[in-house]
Amino acid sequence: MPAPAADRPPVTDYLLLVLLATLWGASYSFIKLGVATIPPVTLIAARTVIAGGILLLVLRLRGIRMPTDGRTWRMFAVQALVNSTIPFVMIAWAETRVDAGLAAILNSTSPIFTFLFTWAITRHEAVTGRKLFGIAAGVAGIVLVIGLDALSGAGQELLPQLAIVGATVCYGIAAIFGRNFKALDPMVPAAGSMLAGAAMLIPLSLVLDRPWALAPSASSLGALAGLAVVSTALAFVLYFRLIASLGSVATMAQAYLRVPIGVAIGVVFLGETLAPTALYGLVLVVIGVAAMTLPCRTRKAAQPA
Repeated sequence: MPAPAADRPPVTDYLLLVLLATLWGASYSFIKLGVATIPPVTLIAARTVIAGGILLLVLRLRGIRMPTDGRTWRMFAVQALVNSTIPFVMIAWAETRVDAGLAAILNSTSPIFTFLFTWAITRHEAVTGRKLFGIAAGVAGIVLVIGLDALSGAGQELLPQLAIVGATVCYGIAAIFGRNFKALDPMVPAAGSMLAGAAMLIPLSLVLDRPWALAPSASSLGALAGLAVVSTALAFVLYFRLIASLGSVATMAQAYLRVPIGVAIGVVFLGETLAPTALYGLVLVVIGVAAMTLPCRTRKAAQPA
C-alpha cells in the first residue's frame, strides 16, 4: 500500500530544497561581482564575519550556547581551514579569472571527493558499480570543463580552475572531519567554524589588502551582503532544517541541483558563455554526482492484506 499522506514530506520541503540549491548556486555570481572591487581575502573575511554573526544570533534565539572549551574551538579552527577559509579564498581568487558558471560546475564535484576520502579513510562506504561509474563520469566531466587543451598545458586559466577543484577536495576532507561534531547541534559547528575562519582571515586582510583604503563599488557591496546573508547564513539555516525533515540523502540533492542553477544565473545575469566541451562536462558532472548521491532502491517485504 502507498505510504499515508501524513508520512510523506510536505511539498514545502522540496520547494525549500530548490531554494537551497538556488542560494548556493547564486554564491558563485555573488563572488564574481564581489571580487570585482574587493580583494578575495577581504571579501571572504567579511563573508565569514557576517555569516558567523548571523548564525550566532540564530543560535541565541534558539537558546543554544556555544562551547567554551579550548579543544572544541581548536576543532572548529581545523574545520574552518578545510571547509571555509582555504576553499572560500581559493574560489574567490579563481573567480577573478574564471566565470561564475564555470566555478559552479567545477565545485559541484564535492560529493565525488567526499566519497573517495570516505572510502579511503573510514572505509564505511560500500563500493558499488554505480558509484564507480559516478567517479569516472565526474572526472571525465572535470576534464571537459577545464578543456582538453589543459591536458597539454596550453590552458590559459588552468591554475584558477585547478584552484576550484582544490577547494572541492578541501570540502571532501571537511565532510570527513565534520564527523567529530556529531554530539553538537549542527548549527553550532557551522557558526563556530565561521567565527574561527574570520579570526584567521581578518589579520590577513588587514596586512594584505589594507581594507580601509579600498573603494568597493555598490554592486560589490551588495554582492557581499547577498553572499554572507543569503548564500551563507540563510543557506545554512535551510540546510539544517532540511536535514531534519528530508534526511541527509535527499538534502544532498542540492549538490547537483545547484549546478544548472549556478550556470543559468551566470549566463542570464552576468552574460557569461561556456565552451561546448564545458557543456558536455556539465552533463557528465551532473550524472556523476547523481550516481554518487541518489539512494539505492531497496525491495520491501510484502505487507499482509
